[in-house]
Amino acid sequence: MLSTLDRYVLRSLVINYVLGLGTMLSLYIALDMFVNMDEFTEHGYSLGTVLYNIASYYWPNLFVYFKQLSGAITLFACAVTLARMRKLNELTAVLASGVSLYRVAAPVLGFALSTAILLVVDTEVLIPSVAHRLARAHDDIDGRRVYAVPFLRDVDGSLLSAARFDPIKQELEGLLVLYRDSRGDISATLEAERAIWEPSDHPEGGGRWRLVRGQLIARTTGQRSGLGPSNGQVVSERSYYESQLSPQVIELRQSEGWVRFLSLAQLRDLQKTGVASMAAIAQARHGRQTAPMVSLVLVLLGVPFFLNRMPAQVLSDATRCVALCGLCYIVTIMGQTLRTESISPLPAWIPIFVFGTWAVVLIDRIRT
Repeated sequence: MLSTLDRYVLRSLVINYVLGLGTMLSLYIALDMFVNMDEFTEHGYSLGTVLYNIASYYWPNLFVYFKQLSGAITLFACAVTLARMRKLNELTAVLASGVSLYRVAAPVLGFALSTAILLVVDTEVLIPSVAHRLARAHDDIDGRRVYAVPFLRDVDGSLLSAARFDPIKQELEGLLVLYRDSRGDISATLEAERAIWEPSDHPEGGGRWRLVRGQLIARTTGQRSGLGPSNGQVVSERSYYESQLSPQVIELRQSEGWVRFLSLAQLRDLQKTGVASMAAIAQARHGRQTAPMVSLVLVLLGVPFFLNRMPAQVLSDATRCVALCGLCYIVTIMGQTLRTESISPLPAWIPIFVFGTWAVVLIDRIRT
């Protein structure tokens, strides 16, 4: 049962959180637009089309921006709420009534836990649902750009490439698929003049490419030479190519950091296929697991600076809070983005170990 104090604190937290959310996301978008506005306007589209493309680009990217700023927004809401209570001597009144400052911190920590859960929903549900749109560049929001597809690895180990890929029509031109055996040698090739995507009704997704003038060239048993003209080849017609490389997956994998847009379940499935680097998958997985914890650690680091009944020291304490939490934020970003060939989880977990311990020390020193 929430007390009057809990409701009062939570109401202030929600208001400050909404203000911080709107302000920080708006600033993020404004800065990005300032740098990339020429990308939206370079095609000579009308004003209405440009505005539509801007909205189409930033709407799915809001989920990514929220992921990056979630911890800072929560810290801002908690710090402003407690700083205001301290500046107006409300914490002094609370202490005079016999209520511990730890009791004041209870709704703050509960609110921080709620926003951490919201972050999990964002990274595990919302971002994966729009992952293929996040891979699009500023100047190709409508997905009209036609481009070549390099050799992309399918789940069965085959390599797919195409001379042209049209995301709007969901078609490939000049399709070439290389089938490989257990040693990695090419065992067969599949060529087609054109391929049209037909999605599957299976819950796990996937589908097939309907081939126009499809031709499978297979090597006969025991022949280990190339697949050029020889007597050791069998040529047959093919109408379909079963694949997990849908148009959305092809769009997604054009992005250099496409792995970070996947959910934990998708990362586990991807790890089994060997399609992506094991180091990149491990980095994304551990970064995803530690993100909600870092959000809580930021709040635990910041709250002790404001749980004090001395209103005259609010500004100096706020400065120290920003310095310490900023250091934690920077170390977190470095740990989650540091490129390494190792699959060690240590870089992503360092902020938890170091700053989590620091937070415990600060909380223990609160004078209640």
